[in-house]
Amino acid sequence: MRTWGPLTAVSLGTFMLLLDVTIVVVALPDMARALGASLGDLQWVIDGYALALAALLLGVGAAADVLGRRRLNIIGTGIFALASLGCGLASDAGLLVAARAAQGLGAAAMFATTLPLLGAAYQGRDRSVALGVWGAVSGAAAALGPIVGGLLTEGPGWRWIFFVNLPVSVASIWLTLRLVPESKGPAGRRIDWAGTASFAVFAGAGTYGVLRGGTHGWTSTATVAAFAASVLALLCFVLVERRAAQPLLDLRLLRKPAFTGVLVGAIGYNAAAYGVIPYLSIWLQTVLGMSPVRGSLVLLPLAGMSFLVAAVGGRLLHGVAPRLVIGVGLLLIGTGALCMAVLDAESSWTSLVAGLTVTGVGAGLVAPALAGAALASVPPANAGMAGGAVNTFRQLGYAVGVALFGTVLTSRMQDSLGREAAHTAAGGGASALHGTVSSDAVRSAFATGLNGASLAAGVAGLVAGVLVLVLVRTPKGEPGPVPVPVAAAGTPKRAPRVEEHVR
Repeated sequence: MRTWGPLTAVSLGTFMLLLDVTIVVVALPDMARALGASLGDLQWVIDGYALALAALLLGVGAAADVLGRRRLNIIGTGIFALASLGCGLASDAGLLVAARAAQGLGAAAMFATTLPLLGAAYQGRDRSVALGVWGAVSGAAAALGPIVGGLLTEGPGWRWIFFVNLPVSVASIWLTLRLVPESKGPAGRRIDWAGTASFAVFAGAGTYGVLRGGTHGWTSTATVAAFAASVLALLCFVLVERRAAQPLLDLRLLRKPAFTGVLVGAIGYNAAAYGVIPYLSIWLQTVLGMSPVRGSLVLLPLAGMSFLVAAVGGRLLHGVAPRLVIGVGLLLIGTGALCMAVLDAESSWTSLVAGLTVTGVGAGLVAPALAGAALASVPPANAGMAGGAVNTFRQLGYAVGVALFGTVLTSRMQDSLGREAAHTAAGGGASALHGTVSSDAVRSAFATGLNGASLAAGVAGLVAGVLVLVLVRTPKGEPGPVPVPVAAAGTPKRAPRVEEHVR
């Protein structure tokens, strides 16, 4: 137990935080009914977590080097547990969104310290075994998230998808205190608070602008102000990082087409593969009347194929140029999304199977290759920074995808139902429309909205795939990407040189 104790403790926390990325998807309709939540509220339930994780991951990783990785992991787990309790006790949508953002803060501290702790605890062959187990646990979390969420939602209720985190958090903290040694980064590092804050404002304000534009118009005062704040924060981030002695992200790396292409691929991957899934779940339950468990099983082709292809493809595609693996994977993801843009008022869940399967194959190709391609595109000294950037941009892509495709969905529905009815139906309150709008009208409008969202996701995947094929090239004579653990679908992964600082 002492030999593999650190792996057990770290994997337990990783499983929990990654499970929470997907576990809420099938519970969204029940949340909407219980809290009177709108579509915008449901979008923030997802994006509050993803944005906090993306915006803080780089900064928290740097802070862990200074303050101690085990210490920050324990603090993050405690915050995650308290926030989970807040989610489960939330009496309205605003409180739930705030608690989800706090969950994301705790998850960022947990995730940023995971691989450095393993790197400090294991060496040689044991390290390879530990990383392999960690990758398998990550994949299992993604695959099991919707099913666990469906079982808990249909059983004791949606609040238990958060309450279940409490005993797991306690066990994780206890094991970490007993079995995981403390580690820190090189002496003399500083925490880039200004860079962390400006990047967080950039990501949050930009996503808010997309959501606000879809509900209140793109020229409204609040929408324009949000985008202006996002641009200003981005400029501040650039200025801060250019002057920082130890930046969160060395902007000179963006001059490398291969690295920029990998980041584009990271954003496009999570957006195109997973950004429409929450709305598919709402459609399955509120329009088709499926239970949470049955609705979660419909989504299994995506997670199942992703896990299978990632596990098998790593061996079969060894030595293949990363731009081909990632580029073709993104093209498949885009194609799969387009295959789902065929719904009408009479469609059933079977209409999604082909598209979800193709998307899963593409995701299985992209996920394991992204981190390795990022590491291969930068100098070894920047390996930790590159891995952290891929994690950050993947979560940012998911958050922006959920916001953007939700905007497309409601915009298409408004043409059929009107603004208020569209947001009620899309938010999971389709049953409340009976007597005001016919059931056939709701089914037709929702199908039209989903087709628009899937079409947008498909275009995003195809464009990202083409850009990766153009930008990501390994010069002759340079080695390809290092092998990486299997990455979980819909979650940020990297397999860095774990002795490097994860940022």
